[in-house]
Amino acid sequence: MYVIDVVLRNNPIPLSVERKSEEDAQGLYAQILEAMRSSESQVVELKCDRQTEKTVALLSSEITAVQKAEKTGTTAASGRPPGFFAVTQ
Repeated sequence: MYVIDVVLRNNPIPLSVERKSEEDAQGLYAQILEAMRSSESQVVELKCDRQTEKTVALLSSEITAVQKAEKTGTTAASGRPPGFFAVTQ
């Protein structure tokens, strides 16, 4: 499984969707990058392969970052999901 995290402006928690194959994950990553590069704001709809009922639509002008990562068993074991930053105390 591959996880695509999207960070939105003024939202500290990334939105995540999963893809089963690396090719699908790379395709979605490229689609989001293209929407970010576009001079016109557009709606980007994301659907999750793992949770098929999970769907989210976002405005491309509000996307500040996107990350593609492979979901591994060690990530779940450490208790830390993949993401852009970690808050420690």
